[in-house]
Amino acid sequence: MSHKPRLTPMNEKVTLLSVTTSQYLSEQIAEAYGHELGQFRVARFSDGEMQPIIEESVRGEYVFIIGSTFQPSDNLMEMLLTIDAARRASAGYVCAVMPYFGYARQDRKDRPRVPISAKLIANLLEAAGVDRIMTLDFHADQIQGFFDIPVDHLQSQAIFFPYFKEQNMSNVIFASPDMGGVKRARAYAKYFERDMVICDKYRKRANEIAGMTLIGDVSGADVILVDDLIDTAGTLCRAADLIMEKGAKSVRAVATHPMLSGNAYDNIENSQLTEVIVSDTIPLKRQSDKIKVISSSKLFATAIQNTHDNASISQLFVN
Repeated sequence: MSHKPRLTPMNEKVTLLSVTTSQYLSEQIAEAYGHELGQFRVARFSDGEMQPIIEESVRGEYVFIIGSTFQPSDNLMEMLLTIDAARRASAGYVCAVMPYFGYARQDRKDRPRVPISAKLIANLLEAAGVDRIMTLDFHADQIQGFFDIPVDHLQSQAIFFPYFKEQNMSNVIFASPDMGGVKRARAYAKYFERDMVICDKYRKRANEIAGMTLIGDVSGADVILVDDLIDTAGTLCRAADLIMEKGAKSVRAVATHPMLSGNAYDNIENSQLTEVIVSDTIPLKRQSDKIKVISSSKLFATAIQNTHDNASISQLFVN
């Protein structure tokens, strides 16, 4: 892929811009960073076509565009157009801060005649002119390799571990709801020096589980399921039922991205899950007594500051 020549920032000024549907999180990040959001609006034509407008000069500046690209696809389109607007306004450096990176679940060809959508999104972002990507918990770590620009892949452990440190972890066992999440669950188990079990599931098709078995012993334990996202919550609820059937005392879940589509809220409310801990990368559609949200704003604010200061991002990772 050919690359456009990049400008070198001519001054140290930082401008934070927000994609429309991530305004709630962008305001928290800006507050934690100690900086107001830049003047920005999105005009729309009568057919729905959008035109992002940056209403202040960003010439030679560091521009951080904050926006999760969950559905609808307008969120991704607004991000791409805003990157282009910043580049054409002679921004010195453009970073896309994408707390949730959409289309990440399609990261390989698992059957004939399907796209590798995560790679296509990476190509689109680079073609729009972005210099850097900052995100939280890719669905698969290898997506970083789809980019030919720097990627700051932040980890949600930085916001969830402090929460669990305040809990009684003496009887806890961590669990992965599927084979693909073993690495995530193992990171929790290793950090808290606890055991881990695995729920091995088989799907007939997307969002439909054909069967599930439990690998490991959960008798009398307080189990915490670890995942990167919750879509319909079918997998988590099925895993919770299985874990309780196998003699667990209680079962909770922690997941970074609360997509919560379809019947997800009802599934959680009617499940044996006592608590579901999520971040704020995607806004909740409705409130639930079982769902606890922990903000990622301070993590992103620190990462933005370190990027601007050319300081290390690795210090934000929990080892």
